Amino acid sequence: MDKILHKIILNNTVESYLYVLLVISLALLTKRIISKYLAKLLFKLVGKAGKSVARDSFLNLVVQPLDLFLVLMIGLIAFDGLHFPEALNVKIYRITTRQLLDSLTNGILIIAFIWLCLRLIDFIAMVLEEKANLTADQTDNQLILFFKDFFKAILVIIGILLILRFSFNKDVGNILTGLSIVGAALALATRESLENLIASFIIFFDRPFATGDLVKVNGFTGTIEKIGLRSTRIRTQEKTFITVPNKQMVDTIVDNISLRTQRKGDIKLEVDLGAGSERLHKLLEEIQQLVGAPFSENSLVYLMDTGKNAHVISIEYYTSVQQSFDEFARDKQKIILRIIELLEANQVKLAASSTDVNVHQL
Repeated sequence: MDKILHKIILNNTVESYLYVLLVISLALLTKRIISKYLAKLLFKLVGKAGKSVARDSFLNLVVQPLDLFLVLMIGLIAFDGLHFPEALNVKIYRITTRQLLDSLTNGILIIAFIWLCLRLIDFIAMVLEEKANLTADQTDNQLILFFKDFFKAILVIIGILLILRFSFNKDVGNILTGLSIVGAALALATRESLENLIASFIIFFDRPFATGDLVKVNGFTGTIEKIGLRSTRIRTQEKTFITVPNKQMVDTIVDNISLRTQRKGDIKLEVDLGAGSERLHKLLEEIQQLVGAPFSENSLVYLMDTGKNAHVISIEYYTSVQQSFDEFARDKQKIILRIIELLEANQVKLAASSTDVNVHQL
């Protein structure tokens, strides 16, 4: 038995191979138990104890990449105890088989670690999003999504640099220097895109509007559906979908209709010149009473102008901002119909309502 265990095959004893096989087998059998235990310890650092739903979400995100990372680490440590067989150390295009395996192992380890970090970012964003959902302001939700994608992009770039350093033995400093020169050239070529990116940060921190707000910009009125890194997407009242660059959203005057304190109704009446001052005075008082409660919170009715064609009456009233547009339109229709009834009751005609035709013979 000792002879079999100490028999050398490819520069290693059978005992060494059995030891490595045993370690890897134990790692595969116990990886889920170990990874769940480590995930629970990690949760105490990034999560809050007592929230089982959050903990379950964290475990579902982290356990799988942690499994892979642990198996790779244990396997690497176990194989490090073996001598690489010289017979298999073949040179392939300036690199040996051992160097190729080392590079692949390092690359896979870095990918597994970056994957784990990406899942941690997903979990932190999930926890922050749950807190943001408790508030009525949707800006926090959009900000969380924005920074989640931003930090993920940074982490992926770091992972690529680590792979270049430890798998391909490239000097990261020289690469960054080269990238800075290329980045400067790209910055000049993509100046407008950078301006839109900077404008997106201004929007997120200054908060002139948020997702779900009704805004009027560049002659278009619609609801903000998404604020991206380059542009803002708006669903117009005609149900079309427009994209406005963030730089324009910052530089242009934006009317945030959702932040108004009241909704304004405006009606103009052109009354026939045949109506005397007494009838006009009575009509103004009755219209003032009409457009008061319950139709509006405050109102103003006055004789705006007069001339050779008509007396112009201006009716302005303000309703609650909580009132929907459909309710506002129905109330306005009721007000107009009652004004017509008042005109009929007071025997006041609208301007240009006469259809008489006078023929003069020369």
